[in-house]
Amino acid sequence: MKTLFLSNSHMKAFILAAGFGTRLWPLTEDRTKPAIPFLNRPLIAYSVEYLARHAIRDIIINLHHQPDSIRRALGDGSQLGVKIQYSHEEEILGTSGAIDRIRDQLMDDDFVVINGKIVTDIDLAAAIREHKEYDAIATLVLKENAAREHFSIVEIDHRRRITRFAGFPEHVSAEAIANPGSSVTTVESAPFLFTGIQILSPRIFDYIPRDCFSHSTIHVYPRAIEKGETIIAHITDGDWYEMSTLDRYLAASLLFIRKQGLSVIEGAGCRIEDGATVQDSVLWNNAVIESGAQVRYAVLGDGVRIPRGASVERAVVVRRDIVDEIERGEVVGENLIVPL
Repeated sequence: MKTLFLSNSHMKAFILAAGFGTRLWPLTEDRTKPAIPFLNRPLIAYSVEYLARHAIRDIIINLHHQPDSIRRALGDGSQLGVKIQYSHEEEILGTSGAIDRIRDQLMDDDFVVINGKIVTDIDLAAAIREHKEYDAIATLVLKENAAREHFSIVEIDHRRRITRFAGFPEHVSAEAIANPGSSVTTVESAPFLFTGIQILSPRIFDYIPRDCFSHSTIHVYPRAIEKGETIIAHITDGDWYEMSTLDRYLAASLLFIRKQGLSVIEGAGCRIEDGATVQDSVLWNNAVIESGAQVRYAVLGDGVRIPRGASVERAVVVRRDIVDEIERGEVVGENLIVPL
């Protein structure tokens, strides 16, 4: 095992931001998932700043769905102290197909790949050190999935080498998780989930198919593991919030604002009239709640107006006029209401 002490300032990073964000619909109708506001800032800005805090300032971001929403949010990166280039995919390429498209820019050194839909304080420097110490072809940052949420299971051996990407964990009741010794059920140790943070050696390109759609955990890592390559699991207990569903987005938002002693966060130009009740909710820009209306545990998109006397609870609301095709939910007046 090597012992290396290197600066990260020469490393490049790639942020995955091309997905459709279907599980966050209708919030992703007019923007891509990493461009949705989190605490009144574009979600992807947290990934950019996370990399910058670890001295990684040369960043490439892939785009596909609503690409201008990311360009407007970040520009060239100079306001965040980084340099951003964009890789626009005419057809979506998958997590490793996206990397293949820019492989010529990533062949010089190890590089970081991160999802653009997370907020985290995980120690990236520690993961990079471990990656270099083991001379790994890939190092994936893992966390225990104590709540057995719907994340793929990552299996490892006694040396913390990743051996397999499995299915999803079985649902276990909250009571069983809290009381593993009780008679409710027998709970095995928590499975590991992949945080979407990874450090890769350019050697990984030996396993990435050329010029086609491919996913790292399906088409690339299993091949590398079969060939005996070292893919390390860096296990962390750092904070990590992933925003790929409406429920997770609202829950994470409320967790952060409650730490500030608040129950509601408002974007620019919002108006809550006297006599309205708003609790445990996220309001994007220019939302209006009229007198007598009640809003609880909800997300209101840009420009939404909740009329006098209306009640919205456990739902996401966007303006009907921004939606091309209604996938689910109910149109009420000028709004589309999608239950959580």
